[in-house]
Amino acid sequence: MLLFSTAVLLAATCRLISAGFPTETVTTCEGNHVHRLSCETGVISVQAALYGRADRETCSEGRSQGKLADTECSLEGAVDILRRRCNGKRACELSSGVFPTDPCRGIYKYLHTKYTCIPAIYQVTCEHSLAYLHCDEGQVMAIHGADYGRHDQTTCSYKRPAVQIQNADCSSHSSVVSDKCNGKNSCIIKASNTVFGDPCVGTYKYLEVAYTCESYESSETTQNKYRCAVSVPSTISPTAHLRLDLVKTMLHFRLSTTLLLAATCSLMTAVVSTERTITCDDSHNIQHLSCDVGVISVQAALYGHADRETCSEGRPQEQLANTECSLEGTVDILRRRCDGKRVCELNTNVVRTSDPCSGIYKYLETNYTCFPAIHLVTCEHSWAHLYCDEGQVIFVYGADYGRRDQTTCSYKRPASQIENVHCSDPTNKVAERCNGKNSCIIKASNTVFGDPCVGTYKYLEVAYTCDYPVITQGESTEY
Repeated sequence: MLLFSTAVLLAATCRLISAGFPTETVTTCEGNHVHRLSCETGVISVQAALYGRADRETCSEGRSQGKLADTECSLEGAVDILRRRCNGKRACELSSGVFPTDPCRGIYKYLHTKYTCIPAIYQVTCEHSLAYLHCDEGQVMAIHGADYGRHDQTTCSYKRPAVQIQNADCSSHSSVVSDKCNGKNSCIIKASNTVFGDPCVGTYKYLEVAYTCESYESSETTQNKYRCAVSVPSTISPTAHLRLDLVKTMLHFRLSTTLLLAATCSLMTAVVSTERTITCDDSHNIQHLSCDVGVISVQAALYGHADRETCSEGRPQEQLANTECSLEGTVDILRRRCDGKRVCELNTNVVRTSDPCSGIYKYLETNYTCFPAIHLVTCEHSWAHLYCDEGQVIFVYGADYGRRDQTTCSYKRPASQIENVHCSDPTNKVAERCNGKNSCIIKASNTVFGDPCVGTYKYLEVAYTCDYPVITQGESTEY
């Protein structure tokens, strides 16, 4: 890994960002076919879309000349439909059935979409929890997309009955978030049917929001819309090398150079910002912590009640009276369960070890950052290889052996071996074996970690960073 100074890295990044983001193109022939847009990092921003026909070659195989004759056929407003459905999402799937009219009957059509992946903040908030959107001082929000519903069976699914998560085609694009939050430095909005309506009755939903933070003055000039508004320190801070490891982390995702640098610029400041999630005290409500890049690092957590406003809807005043109510040790529980993971879901049952204030309606509030770390998953019976560049050593931030979803390490496994997704066993064995070494090999197996769920096919998750060791006078620099 090349160790540029922070100033050089950011300067080069900002110059490349001003050149724009690479454009992706997808063309899908008419019919019941899936048109898929996706971003490895960042979110979709649709630039152009055509539903119709603009030439005689595209999607022409097996078609008569009569069905290809009109090459000036396009549905007006197609790009607006694509933007409403896809902007601000990581992945978007649709077919030509989403279009309301036929722009040229008798002509065989296709859907042609051009889009970019912009480095935006992407946030998921489970139903009944509060979404906290915020920017650094001097910046305001620009909402790129918001959607309330459900698109898969894994997000916000912790201990929900199957009937509540089986509908994965529940989508409701909403302007409520942009109406409420655009142009503000911070904004709070509840993920609930009372705010967004109910697009699928009986389904447990979640709110997806994608937004960027812009300087006040950047909205005055279009060319500066995505400029990198960071102050470069005159000296490198103690965490600078860890931030530079973000580049190594992102290389694992095989990004294009332009997008890598663009996302790096966006995330250099985001890595030190704190996310906040609040979930009202109900054993059925889910708290969802997640990181686009890097892993979760829980900073603070409160189970109790600290003010009269939070989670107060429909509650009598006596249930809100005690505003100095907190359960000791809550942050330790959250750290054991979530530190070092990309995604962590739980409900208040896991912290409700005792009642810190009987008769008071409580909530779980968690503050966390996304720590720039290398995230490694190794399936059971395979070997995990942790390694750093020459001169650096491993620091294990978190490790977990078990299973938390039905998709990871699931290829051709019988259903009975992947159905238990509540099998989680944090372990310090990886840290004990690998910390301070330049490289380390450890087997993902029951003989090493024990068996937290007999009969389940498991995997090992490890989050670690590479840093230069602190050498005191007289110590050897050999490894």
